[in-house]
Amino acid sequence: MKSKVTSKKSKPFDFILFMVVLVLLGMGITMVLSASSPMSLSTTSSSYTYVYKQAIAAVLGIVVMLVISKIDYKILSKFYKIIWIVSIIGLAAVLIPGIGVTVKGATRWIKFPVFGTIQPSEITKLGLIIFFASYLTIHRNELKSLWKGFFKPILFFLLPAIAILLLVQSHLSASILIILTISVMMIMAGCKISHFIIFGGTGATLGGIALYVLAKYFDIGAYRLQRLIAFANPWADPLDTGWQIIQGLYAIGSGGLFGVGLGNSRQKYLYISEPHNDYIFAVLAEELGFIGCVVVILLFAVFIWRGIIISMKAPDMFGSLLACGITALIGFQAIINIAVVTSSMPVTGIALPFFSYGGTSLIILLASVGILLNISRQTNKI
Repeated sequence: MKSKVTSKKSKPFDFILFMVVLVLLGMGITMVLSASSPMSLSTTSSSYTYVYKQAIAAVLGIVVMLVISKIDYKILSKFYKIIWIVSIIGLAAVLIPGIGVTVKGATRWIKFPVFGTIQPSEITKLGLIIFFASYLTIHRNELKSLWKGFFKPILFFLLPAIAILLLVQSHLSASILIILTISVMMIMAGCKISHFIIFGGTGATLGGIALYVLAKYFDIGAYRLQRLIAFANPWADPLDTGWQIIQGLYAIGSGGLFGVGLGNSRQKYLYISEPHNDYIFAVLAEELGFIGCVVVILLFAVFIWRGIIISMKAPDMFGSLLACGITALIGFQAIINIAVVTSSMPVTGIALPFFSYGGTSLIILLASVGILLNISRQTNKI
């Protein structure tokens, strides 16, 4: 028995996935340096402030990823209820005076004396994936039922997190991302697709109508309505609501086939608002061109492919759903961010994985990859 355990622990993880992550991370830090330098210089008198913080988060994240890749993922299933509770408490903690931090009108961060600000929604994304992977595995025989397999997990375990994100943090983009990820996990676990089409579609429609009414007649979340209008015609208000979309498209168009060269972006000079965050892909497109964009998209495609393979080959249902959720989360983030930057969908606040600036997001992201790598250690040959 001891030799089997040792053999399992010493089995190498998915090397292709690991290398893809390192390449994406290396490109991401390089682009943060390039995209953030003008804003960093104007606000902190140093061109390297943002990339320095991002590099520290990357190093910590890699250490966390490697450590987690050696810890048996099955341990997580024992604490799935505690993880859900901590995730919900973390989201609500932004309301505590002295702890919650408001930036640009949004209260989505909590302050720690040592670690600085942390965005709890990033932790919640991973927490809910772990919770639902375990919950769906335990209740696998109930998943075909409309009440026990569809309404119960959504009403009692998913909606509380979504409600806090919408009502407290006004974080619609994170809510959509979580809903998409958990929906994929539930369908893969065995829930009926018809339930999602009929009741999920109805719920999404009613939710969209509710958000429209609140924005239109009660001025709650009115900026979302403005984003929809700007998406339809950014030139109607080019100096305000349409500014970010237009400047992003200028950057992409300027890049051409091969780009203007690394570090030579013009739009990053305070034309694109915070170019090192959600719109970093536009700076990448300008500097590295169409070829650079294709390379990044292909790397994400390889990541998704390896994640799917790991999910299919996982030794148990919990590992399969866990791998599925993590892969879906990162895949959806990449797809939505690139769609937003290319003006293929309305503007949201979803970051580009491994690229957008943010210490909490990067460390949690690499921790998630660590779990994925650990699952790959315990699969059959892939």
